[in-house]
Amino acid sequence: MLYNLHELQYALSAPIHFQAKILQGAMRNPWNPLSYTSIGRTIGASAEMIERTTRRFSRPEFDLHTTKIDGKSVKVVEEIITNKPFCNLLHFKRNTKRNDPKVLIVSPISGHFATLLRGTVAAMLPHHDVYITDWKDVRQIPLKEGKFNLDTCITYLRGFMCVLGPDTHLIAVCQPTVPVLAAISLMATDNDPNCPLSMTLMGGPIDPRVSKTEVTELAETRPLDWFKQNVIYKVPHYYPGKDREVYPGFIQLTGFMSMNLDRHVDSHIKFYEHLISGDGESVKAHKKFYNEYLSVMDMSADFYLQTIEIVFQRHLLPRGLMKWRDPVSYELMDVRPQDITHTALLSIEGELDDISARGQTTASHELCYSLPQRKQFSHLQLECGHYGIFNGRRWRESIMPRIRHFIRLQDPEKDPIPKKDLETVPDLKPQRYDRNKHGIVAIRRWIKENRPENYRPLRRRKEKLKS
Repeated sequence: MLYNLHELQYALSAPIHFQAKILQGAMRNPWNPLSYTSIGRTIGASAEMIERTTRRFSRPEFDLHTTKIDGKSVKVVEEIITNKPFCNLLHFKRNTKRNDPKVLIVSPISGHFATLLRGTVAAMLPHHDVYITDWKDVRQIPLKEGKFNLDTCITYLRGFMCVLGPDTHLIAVCQPTVPVLAAISLMATDNDPNCPLSMTLMGGPIDPRVSKTEVTELAETRPLDWFKQNVIYKVPHYYPGKDREVYPGFIQLTGFMSMNLDRHVDSHIKFYEHLISGDGESVKAHKKFYNEYLSVMDMSADFYLQTIEIVFQRHLLPRGLMKWRDPVSYELMDVRPQDITHTALLSIEGELDDISARGQTTASHELCYSLPQRKQFSHLQLECGHYGIFNGRRWRESIMPRIRHFIRLQDPEKDPIPKKDLETVPDLKPQRYDRNKHGIVAIRRWIKENRPENYRPLRRRKEKLKS
């Protein structure tokens, strides 16, 4: 019912959207004398605010047509390597003969499209052969294609790694850290020759018990039936995926924005002021971010509920109880991270991460205890939130150079990074994982000493700003 009401709201607001768009265009017309007055700019700014409020933001494009290597512009072509019902494997093919490491970026299945990682891909392109998982909006997928759950996701990842081969490096951002670790564990157990050379796990809920956030508390304090009754709905009949049960994108977006509501409200107030004052650069930056942020897709209810139960409520992976169902034989297989001995591990966390707080991702080292210490690395980025781990200045200048160094450390036969590029973004070495300094016991001690209550970096930051 809520899904239908949401669609009805968009239908009823269509005339308002159309009128606001016409008024916005009229106030931008250079032949309109009113557009040069403060009243005209105010009317135009108000019209644009209404137009954006009533707009349905569709999936944006990656728009990555070139990259720079050794100071020269290189053409980039986006191509689909594998087309699955629920996901495309995209390749950003560069017009160069360089022999760079092959990197598969696993994008999160959390409401936003893979294009949210545009900045991640752009920073990796100069020195890596980049692939990415482009998950599809399930409301566009007919029921005849079957269900998509956590087991299906792990199956997809194993298939992609087999397509790309054993010289692949994986980067998992946020939520897919769990299925990525599970997929590589299963491949290690099976002695699969296509096991990747390395995996970089960034801000993911490997063990949510380590440090609490609003996300983990919501998942732990509500029974599974509560999620089924309150956030799961059927796709309306006029979409290809009609009657498929989903966690709608608009509900997910509401949850995202409510976590940082003050910041979003302030951002839109400043956007309105910039429209009136004619600050084009600030307006462009706001649009670039929110055009992406407000573009959401529906998530499969099977995947969402299984993730809530396995990852956040029963904590099966860190407890050593997680299982994967083979889609062919339907047999259950144990997920054993302790079997990983070949794939090197780098964990990355942000100090101010309010989605996957400190220690949740580092817990992966405790699980992969058979992996030699020389293949385990970790990095904590200070003064960095969840989004800043994979986008923005800190990602480009502090995190990406460490990942680049880590990948080439595991793949030394690849071409060296050009000196011109190193002058622009110097190489940084990630620190080796030290259980006494970076382990779960050390992190919990740090949290106890520095965070008297449950670990909520966002609350601390707000208190810091108020003071």
